[in-house]
Amino acid sequence: MEVFTHKASTTNICSFFAFTLLALLLITTPLATAKVHSHHFVVSTLSSFNFARSDIQIQSTPVKRLCKTHNTITVNGMYPGPTLEVENGDTLVVNVVNRARYNVTIHWHGVRQMRSAWADGPEFITQCPIRPGKSYTYRFTIQGQEGTLWWHAHSSWLRATVYGALIIRPKQGDSYPFPKPHRETPLLLGEWWDANPIDVVREATRTGAAPNVSDAYTINGQPGDLYNCSSKDTVIVPIKSGETNLLRVVNSALNQELFFKVANHKMTVVGADASYLKPFTTSVIMLGPGQTTDVLITANQPPNRYHIAARAYASAQGAPFDNTTTTAILQYETSATCSHGGKCTSSKPVTAVMPAFNDTATATAFTTSLRSPRRVENVPQKIDHDLFFTVGLGLNKCPRGARARNCQGPNGTRFAASMNNVSFVLPSNFSLLQAHQQGVPGVFTTDFPARPPRQFDYTGNVSRSLWQPIRGTKVYKLKYGETVQVVLQGTSIFTAENHPIHLHGYDFYIVAEGFGNFDRRKDTAKFNLVDPPMRNTASVPVGGWAVIRFVADNPGVWLMHCHLDVHITWGLAMAFLVENGVGELQTLQPPPPDLPVC
Repeated sequence: MEVFTHKASTTNICSFFAFTLLALLLITTPLATAKVHSHHFVVSTLSSFNFARSDIQIQSTPVKRLCKTHNTITVNGMYPGPTLEVENGDTLVVNVVNRARYNVTIHWHGVRQMRSAWADGPEFITQCPIRPGKSYTYRFTIQGQEGTLWWHAHSSWLRATVYGALIIRPKQGDSYPFPKPHRETPLLLGEWWDANPIDVVREATRTGAAPNVSDAYTINGQPGDLYNCSSKDTVIVPIKSGETNLLRVVNSALNQELFFKVANHKMTVVGADASYLKPFTTSVIMLGPGQTTDVLITANQPPNRYHIAARAYASAQGAPFDNTTTTAILQYETSATCSHGGKCTSSKPVTAVMPAFNDTATATAFTTSLRSPRRVENVPQKIDHDLFFTVGLGLNKCPRGARARNCQGPNGTRFAASMNNVSFVLPSNFSLLQAHQQGVPGVFTTDFPARPPRQFDYTGNVSRSLWQPIRGTKVYKLKYGETVQVVLQGTSIFTAENHPIHLHGYDFYIVAEGFGNFDRRKDTAKFNLVDPPMRNTASVPVGGWAVIRFVADNPGVWLMHCHLDVHITWGLAMAFLVENGVGELQTLQPPPPDLPVC
């Protein structure tokens, strides 16, 4: 089993935060051939399974971007962190030692975590945070998933720099449902602040205003050749004429949907969120934060250097956003123009012509093209819980006695966000899963509403009386095996925008999406119950809705939230509490002995 990591510059090593990713346990078939790769961790071999022991320090690293050096929270001095490669069926055991000044947890984004909710990672949901100087071991098995996922910090805004790819290959003996690519390249799209991201969110929380937007986007941690002091470190993606390569694209950005394009090249989409898709060809893809897309690209253009580019899809009218463009370079390797691993004779790459920032038509054309490869037999047909959740922003009135400097939102307010008018509040003394498992009262209530408390014109001119949500720590309870449909309805409160809604612990089918207010009488006819795509993060269209379905077959407490981190900070979240079923295979595993305490 090969474990690939990004090369870390020795100048990029400093530390606010250290964490040790220890004992990466990859269990494969007894006849598997193991390899030892010495990158930033050591992989050793046992006769019957692969055992990769990795000492990964998450540390504060001096990282220079945009002409300035910042002490940046990193994993092993690497930004982004290491890419982990496993196979479907492998088990991972990851010991995290926190040597930072901040609390930390790690979320394995998109991993189903069957019966292993204790390893999911969101702080105060499935665990208390790992305090500085403490440790916790994550144990989980990859079951029935293949493709590209990722891992990231799930505490405050630490995931701005604490993240990496998680690549899941088919089991040995199995193959991709498409021709094997010549090479594979993970491309993680991120955001960079010319500041400490924790200070950015803390300042926004103090003032009640929107946080400062990022100063750059990045591809594999580098802004690219359109930014100051960045050209020489632009990421190079090599390709040979005639080759077909697999790009594993991850939107790791904190707060921005992104368009992604390769100049003069078409892409064949073959997967998203570790689920295969019916292949289709496109010149541009759109990813919300948290989403992944696997694309095949063929080197069928004249040998040259071509920009790989990403920039904002900014759907919120009037809202500030980072309007810069990050680039990498697709570099043809031919004897005529490029030396192996060297530079091409052309000094300036071919430019990618990107969609307009507000090109909702292009974003919609992409998301509505996604289909499962074949007819899906297990899309829930009979629905036990037919839910309707509004998702959107809000404004809280300035609290009595507060100073004006603490109410710098529009017209002296404080920004908020909610689902069904409930602005989610994280507990502080117990995690929700611990409180549920131990029967601790007073931590949460089970009265999250199945419908908004009042019906209104969700995407129209909403009365100001509906702009202020209530605060609460509310969950919605499900019995094991029940079927669920959720209509995710965007609102125009303050402003409408595209919301990437992520459900922990589950994949779901997106059976429909549309614009305006969901109309059950007309829109049900649009449901795709034949070959809907399966995802873990749904892009709810700006001023519109999306409908998802899933079976509650994984006991635990599972967070559903907007993956724009500014919105979850404001409360755009809720949680499902899924009860145990019958027998061991339908029951949450006991908590591990080293589970952090609050």
